Amino acid sequence: MINILLLLLIMSPLVAIALIYMPKFSSTNNFSALQSYYWSNALISSSFIFFLSSITWLSYNHHTVYFQGLQVFQWDTFGGISLVFGIDGISILLVQLTTFLIPICFLASMASIKTRVQDYIALFFFIEFLCICSFCFFDLILFYIFFEAVLIPMFVIIGIWGSRERKVRAAYQFFLYTLLGSVFMLFAIILIWSETGTTNYFTLLSTNFTEELQLWLWLAFFCAFSVKVPMVPFHLWLPEAHVEAPTAGSVLLAGILLKLGTYAFLRFHYLFYQSLVYFTCHLFSLFVQLVYCMLR
Repeated sequence: MINILLLLLIMSPLVAIALIYMPKFSSTNNFSALQSYYWSNALISSSFIFFLSSITWLSYNHHTVYFQGLQVFQWDTFGGISLVFGIDGISILLVQLTTFLIPICFLASMASIKTRVQDYIALFFFIEFLCICSFCFFDLILFYIFFEAVLIPMFVIIGIWGSRERKVRAAYQFFLYTLLGSVFMLFAIILIWSETGTTNYFTLLSTNFTEELQLWLWLAFFCAFSVKVPMVPFHLWLPEAHVEAPTAGSVLLAGILLKLGTYAFLRFHYLFYQSLVYFTCHLFSLFVQLVYCMLR
């Protein structure tokens, strides 16, 4: 049951995008009727997706710590990439949060967004699709693709529908900061694939990397995720992106996109457990120094 619900939940945002672009009212000259159709369609579709996520939440067995609804499809022709998706106690909460915030974003945008409404709604559904996939897929390559693809629609939302004059600069700053930070993660994933021949998360959990390799891999993942969270001193892109983004974009940025980095920390640090012991004291020391500097 939960397998089918999860698959429907993943595909529903794409169906919603297709519905938004259906040519039902493309020939009408009534601007207000066209706008009403777009927003009504968006609210109904997003509410249905939230309903699906709620049913998935109710179907989830909360009395176990194991992954549920796992589906594995091996793509041997793509160098060992595995189409692995499922949910656990962390991802189900974040999926529920994602589907809950999207209708709220649409309600917050109805009075302020008057241009290119069709594209605006489609981008929000696309972000929803990418976030759900990021929380549910357990292959490093696929996670990286979805994790980074979120930047594209958010870049467009800030650059086109931003509320102030510096919106284009804020969009580029947001895009370049987070993209450059994730280059280290891409190199680390390529190194993992070259060492193990797979990027399957569950296979890598039982893989014993050398201590030195774990340190370098952990640092690469840390750089990518700390920019996405963001952590000091990698947070310089955040204030301007929040200020320049439209209201719904700022809600989405704070409510979902910043959670991606924290989720990735929680999900992938298990792969490099020895490096955690090594870097824990350094992270606590950095935290104490930052708090001391803020209090001065």
